[in-house]
Amino acid sequence: MAKIGVMLSGCGVNDGSEIHEAVLTMLALDRLGVERLCMAPNIEQRDVVNHLSGETVSETRNVLVESARIARGEISDLADISAADVDAVILPGGFGAAKNLCDFAVAGAQAEVYPEVLRLLREIHKAGKPIGAICIAPAVLARALGVFRPEVTIGDDLATAKLLESFGARHQECPVDDIVVDQRNRLVTTPAYMLGPGLREIAVGIDKLVQQVVGMVA
Repeated sequence: MAKIGVMLSGCGVNDGSEIHEAVLTMLALDRLGVERLCMAPNIEQRDVVNHLSGETVSETRNVLVESARIARGEISDLADISAADVDAVILPGGFGAAKNLCDFAVAGAQAEVYPEVLRLLREIHKAGKPIGAICIAPAVLARALGVFRPEVTIGDDLATAKLLESFGARHQECPVDDIVVDQRNRLVTTPAYMLGPGLREIAVGIDKLVQQVVGMVA
């Protein structure tokens, strides 16, 4: 049975993983009958946002602890995971991907990927195993794997696409219900809530991404 990693970045669209995207990813994996391994970096969140008011609050939270909410406690510290532990990995979106897996949300063109995220993504890429990324998470791939000229999508946001291309990525516009497949780099991406408009629409693209990633597992 294939084992697919799901890399989480907290809990909540504004400061962690986008919950809809994360749950739809796990549901799609479950429907395919594959094993999943949730993981997250054991670090402090960049910020904490009140999701009712949208305001940043003076509070600290841990990315691994918050991600455990989505994983129902079944989650591993990213530092303990290597490419040998999974057959592929998928990164749901949410601002946590751009704040906690990397600092793209605040640093833009000068963004850096969190070291343990960078290590694992490069290990998996070197091993020729598939990587999927949803919504804004392709920015993490663009920065981590830019030297390999990855082909990715974040939908049709030209300003963000230009930043990804400055890292070395090749951006492809893509509708919410479809995917971009980079066969050479073994990458699959879909826009999800970069385009929306709702749960039903993003579910189609996420289902396609999960099916493609699982289908690429040797």
